Amino acid sequence: MGVSHKGAISLGLLYIPVGLYTSTRENDIKFNQLCIDTKERVKYKKYCPSCNKEVKTEDIIKGYEYENDKYVIMTEDEIEKIKTKKDKTIHVLRFVKLSEIDSIYYERNYYAIPETGAEKAFELLRTAMLSEQKVALAKTVIGTKENLIVLYPTEDGIIAKTLFYQDEIATVPKQITHTELNEAEVTMAKTLINSMTGPFEASMYKDEYQERLRDAIMQKIHGEDIVAADTSAPSNVIDLMEALQRTLAMSQEQNLSGTA
Repeated sequence: MGVSHKGAISLGLLYIPVGLYTSTRENDIKFNQLCIDTKERVKYKKYCPSCNKEVKTEDIIKGYEYENDKYVIMTEDEIEKIKTKKDKTIHVLRFVKLSEIDSIYYERNYYAIPETGAEKAFELLRTAMLSEQKVALAKTVIGTKENLIVLYPTEDGIIAKTLFYQDEIATVPKQITHTELNEAEVTMAKTLINSMTGPFEASMYKDEYQERLRDAIMQKIHGEDIVAADTSAPSNVIDLMEALQRTLAMSQEQNLSGTA
């Protein structure tokens, strides 16, 4: 796994060189786009209408459109030139409680791995944050964007979580009406929640639809017909209490049988 970004955690005089590595991978099945007539793969070309030719990657430069069809050209050297020393580090701004950061701000996760020789300083920061139950709020420039980052200590290391800025969060499209609930409904809902409560074990869950999709692809490869899945809809229950009672009964049956 290649490093996504190299920098250093900067905290006062403490300087910890680290690399950020992606923490997830995609396992989804990818489909190619084919021509309906020839079944050949459709190709996309980068094309310049004035030159009337395909443009190669090495012949493409960055331009910002400041007026209609008017661009200012920015070279990679010019983009790098405006980065300050602080931009090139993961500069810690402050320490906060993780509970103070709304989960809507989280964008993606990276493993923060110390460079050789920086292990002790890295371990000191991780241990202290974990002991105080705090996370570090930091900034760094990745590519052409200054990212807000949370350095989150774990038992094994530090996770760097990039955040969206406040102005990147869309407003709620429609206000939710908070209707009146009676005590019996709330009690029944709590009972349902408690009956389905258990520890989180990530290994228990997998993408079942992807498995069915892979099976369907193999069936077609072997010339077999695809068997339709069960698409029967649940019975329509209008009464809220009846819906809760039925759901609770189903949950209890699943718990007894050991199914998820």
